Amino acid sequence: MLRTLPTADLTAAERAVVRQMLDLAFAGNFGDADWDHCLGGLHVVAVERDEVVAHAAVVQRSFLHAERAWRCGYVEAVAVHPRWRGQGFAAAVMAEAERIVDHGYDLGALAASASGRGLYLRRGWLPWQGHTFTLSPTGPRRTAEDDDGTFVRVVPGGADLHLTGTLTCDWRDGDVW
Repeated sequence: MLRTLPTADLTAAERAVVRQMLDLAFAGNFGDADWDHCLGGLHVVAVERDEVVAHAAVVQRSFLHAERAWRCGYVEAVAVHPRWRGQGFAAAVMAEAERIVDHGYDLGALAASASGRGLYLRRGWLPWQGHTFTLSPTGPRRTAEDDDGTFVRVVPGGADLHLTGTLTCDWRDGDVW
């Protein structure tokens, strides 16, 4: 069963269960800042036999590209419980996340790990080929370390993306991308 709900509709117990699954799925490499980044938007949660088996979140961010600001549906915390991998749950939560992005935002974006690249490429996400920046508290800052892991989704009628141009994300604590 797939559920889509805003953070505000997750009970404290449900938030704890999702966080626990993310900690397990990311093998301890999912910190408090990562958790904070996926709050405040919409959560796509796959449940099988009363167990949370997969998760993705879509949060709104502001991106600068081609001399204007764009509403970005940023995909966060895509994960599948280790016991449930290889059964299509990542594709299921991503399909719903993509529907949300396509119908509510000017573009989609995400930061892909090396192990996640194949999933996003197969689903039509495009690797960003230009330079990435963040609008930090002290002004624009180059984020060269994020160039290779940044992926975008073209939204019909949305942003006119120039994949070799610059893409600037809003600031946040922890990983900005």
